[in-house]
Amino acid sequence: MLFFAIVLKNTSYWLQMAKRKKKKSDKNSKLLTYIAWSLGIIALLLSTLLAGYYLGYENAKTDNVMQDSKKKDEKLSTIKEHKEDKKEKEEVSKEEDVKKRLKEILKKPTREYISASHEYDAIEGKIPPAPEKKVKKLAKGKPKLAIILDDVCIRRQVRDIKNLHLKITMSFLPPNSRHPNSAKLASNESFYMVHLPMEAMHFTAEEPTTLHVKDSQKEISQRIGKIKKLFPKVKYINNHTGSKFTADELSVNRLINVLNIYHINFIDSRTTSKTKVPKVMKNFGLKYMARDVFLDHRMDKEYVKKQIRVAVLRAKKYGSAIAIGHPHKNTLLALKESKKLLSEVELVYINQL
Repeated sequence: MLFFAIVLKNTSYWLQMAKRKKKKSDKNSKLLTYIAWSLGIIALLLSTLLAGYYLGYENAKTDNVMQDSKKKDEKLSTIKEHKEDKKEKEEVSKEEDVKKRLKEILKKPTREYISASHEYDAIEGKIPPAPEKKVKKLAKGKPKLAIILDDVCIRRQVRDIKNLHLKITMSFLPPNSRHPNSAKLASNESFYMVHLPMEAMHFTAEEPTTLHVKDSQKEISQRIGKIKKLFPKVKYINNHTGSKFTADELSVNRLINVLNIYHINFIDSRTTSKTKVPKVMKNFGLKYMARDVFLDHRMDKEYVKKQIRVAVLRAKKYGSAIAIGHPHKNTLLALKESKKLLSEVELVYINQL
């Protein structure tokens, strides 16, 4: 009995202990549940806050990018407008500069001539006369006319002359800083002349390589030697201005002597009535060739056409003639509009006379 009493007592004790543990476990379980829910709610709140922060950050970032892009576009637009304004101002400035230079040119006609009158030394307003010739009646064929256009030195002039499709002899100025490519342009032509600058009586805007009456035989030889190197195919030379030089017999004698050595023929532009070229050529036993007509000492187109008629009539009367002009717009237009008249003669290069 005692044993059973002890067992019963122990059993009752363990049952009470188990009941207490259960109650305590339930309490712990509820506490853990509360803690879990609390942590979940806190996590949810933190996630919401983080999501809001991230979204806000991304939106702010996007806004910043858009603002930076907008600022960049505005900056580029400002730079473009500035460049356009600068370009417009430069164009206006250039236009004003061109107008200013044009006014300066018009104030100084001696530097940029508007006619061929710069070439010759006019006495009492008259052009130096053509050389005396014997009337010649041709048995057959047409009379010959050689037209020389002086002062050729730039590509546009060469192009415009060629576009006429007429046999015209181009006479090139030697190159200098104002027209550095004249020799190069001449090298592309099968035939050409050189328009050699010589000292004039009154012309002040002379070329930098002009021959002067004070030049020695050696200096003239050196100059012609350079011309030959620059223009290796040259066979004919005529004078640019030169009213003083060609009127000086000693100077002409020195020049013709050198030209003979280089086998170059001289065409007298007859820029002075006092020219000594005929006398010197006769002394050397050479044929004298000279200008008969100046085409454009006045720049009126109708006047140039009239001079072309004079050249044609002179060719008919003497069998041949030489006319000298310049590659000005009105001269080229007059030649173009005179093709029917020019068909009455045979247009030839100067080496065909």
